[in-house]
Amino acid sequence: MQTILGANGQIAEELARELHRNYTTDIRLVSRNPKKINDTDQLFPANLLDAQATDKAVAGSEIAYLTVGLPMNAQMWMEQFPVMMKNVIEACKKHQCKLVFFDNTYMYAKTSEPQTEESPFVPVGQKSTVRAQMATMLLDEMNKKSIEAVICRAPEFYGTGKTQSITNTLIFDNIKQGKKLKVPINDNTKRTLIWTPDASRAMALIGNTPDAYHQTWHLPCDDNRLTYKELINLASKIYLPDGQSGQKKLNYSVIKMWQFKLGSLFNKQAKELQELLPRYQYDNIFISDKFKKRFPDFKLTSYQEGIVKL
Repeated sequence: MQTILGANGQIAEELARELHRNYTTDIRLVSRNPKKINDTDQLFPANLLDAQATDKAVAGSEIAYLTVGLPMNAQMWMEQFPVMMKNVIEACKKHQCKLVFFDNTYMYAKTSEPQTEESPFVPVGQKSTVRAQMATMLLDEMNKKSIEAVICRAPEFYGTGKTQSITNTLIFDNIKQGKKLKVPINDNTKRTLIWTPDASRAMALIGNTPDAYHQTWHLPCDDNRLTYKELINLASKIYLPDGQSGQKKLNYSVIKMWQFKLGSLFNKQAKELQELLPRYQYDNIFISDKFKKRFPDFKLTSYQEGIVKL
């Protein structure tokens, strides 16, 4: 049996579909209020903050995927994420269950330096510090060989469904709603984005590849990195008015750092974004060459293909 811990987000939903398609129909979905993705899914309500509940959720599993997410709330992250990670690690050790941890890049330096699996953790801010702490907890256990685990790390998402990211919220969601697009900080820095189904497919592949364990993997992204200006120009060519030829102009404005800071005085969500915004001042070069070399047949979704599906 393969178990998804934190089964309500878009990454987890796509993962459940991919596991069912290509690996196993014996899937357990764990969250406070799990919902079936496939007809054969087993639902297991549990709170990962509860060590006993986590233990029972993992029991009988061959592989557990930790994909849990929390609202953008630094205090909640500090209080809950490390506890969840500890409970999951202990449960996987007890039941000799492999662990696949879905991670992000918050702990990397917010500079234009290319990011690889060997990049050091340079956390600045509460959310970045918590994510570094979680990854370090697991790396320590992996180094002691007390657990068979793997870290799958992804940059910012874009995609369909419940995909949440700054790019999805300010650009693609606004396209769907016919609103003016907003670009964070700078429209001329290169971004690395990952299509959410690609992230889930790659994680399923890694989880079901025995020699991929005891390592960190950057999940695969299109190396044709675009600036927000280029991304919006591409979207303009794709979103044509019905029955017309030519290009639909998508207008946008660049939201500067001082505007976000002003907004944070009145808006809690804007306040929670503050520590993440410096990464939009620089090119974001997330390198996934290791994955592409090991899995050369993996079919990546290009930005052109992804935007068409949004």
